[in-house]
Amino acid sequence: MCRNIKTLFNFDPPATDEEIRASALQFVRKLSGFTAPSKANEAAFNRAIDQVSGVARELIDSLTTNADPKDREIEAAKAKARAAERYA
Repeated sequence: MCRNIKTLFNFDPPATDEEIRASALQFVRKLSGFTAPSKANEAAFNRAIDQVSGVARELIDSLTTNADPKDREIEAAKAKARAAERYA
């Protein structure tokens, strides 16, 4: 599951709230062991996603770097090439 969590800091354009929420969802899924929670756990699961998303946004917004922002398309092409080599 955690393979889906991608680095979100220092990209141009910056990470969207949807990308941060998707990462938070994967993180909460991994911690809880649930892909989808039961009705009894749904509120706690969703609350955790909201809280992790908020903290992740705060973290990303407060980080600084001297490095130039990475280009999303170039990084995606690199990942695709690595996957092609790995699964060839």
